[in-house]
Amino acid sequence: MTSQEQNVVGRFFDVRGGQVYAHVREGDGPALVFLHYWGGSRRTWIPVLRRLDPGQGFVAYDQRGWGDSTSVPGPYDLEQLADDAQRVVDALGYSSYVLVGHSMGGKVAQLLAARKPAGLRGVVLVAPAPPAPIGVTEQVQETVSHAYDDEEAVLRSIDLMLTRGGLAPELRRQVVEDSLRGGDEARLQWPRQGLVQDVSAGVSAIGVPVLVLAGSDDKVDPPTVLAEHLLPLIPTATLTVLKDTGHLSPLEVPDQVAAHIGAFVAQL
Repeated sequence: MTSQEQNVVGRFFDVRGGQVYAHVREGDGPALVFLHYWGGSRRTWIPVLRRLDPGQGFVAYDQRGWGDSTSVPGPYDLEQLADDAQRVVDALGYSSYVLVGHSMGGKVAQLLAARKPAGLRGVVLVAPAPPAPIGVTEQVQETVSHAYDDEEAVLRSIDLMLTRGGLAPELRRQVVEDSLRGGDEARLQWPRQGLVQDVSAGVSAIGVPVLVLAGSDDKVDPPTVLAEHLLPLIPTATLTVLKDTGHLSPLEVPDQVAAHIGAFVAQL
């Protein structure tokens, strides 16, 4: 355990119907609120958290239905996930914070930021799902809904869709564990509803700076798609392309992700 990790505390937060589990570090603000991708958990952010300034405050939690929050009942829709994030922020008493959302977590962050919550200073969207679905057919939804059926399916997803060149063995194991651990209902909610939900009407209201980090080789949410279908909708957004990474940039290129988050926070 590094000295940085010794300051991290595990705790539960009350949300509707149960409690979500989080790792929290007190420190300098604005605090960072990390929202993981569909199939991930708070562990997805560990490589990034290790590379942040040791004084940076943050909370990284398992969203409802995932990680150590799998027992929290539904609904698992985007509105509920955004409500959960607000409950965590309120419980921590953050007067100044930045939402950092990856993929599905990025869509949750867009929805919450559109509500103009008190204390929100900025948003970092890492390989975010765009506000409105692009080219998502019923066949695509069906394929995605089976991406985490079993270990073999998860490994195939890692190699064919989620990464540029695979992952180190221990990270592959982690992704398999996290993907298979998700509750059945939570796992199906994203491909069947969240993926196709259109939240674009609200995102133009986002008034804080937004940094979009797109993976150069992302097959899920490519830079061109985000440049065309996300940036024009959020007036305060800027796009940066991360080098040599696919969709799982927090695991593939944590150095780059942490550096961009650090620079963004320093500018606020």
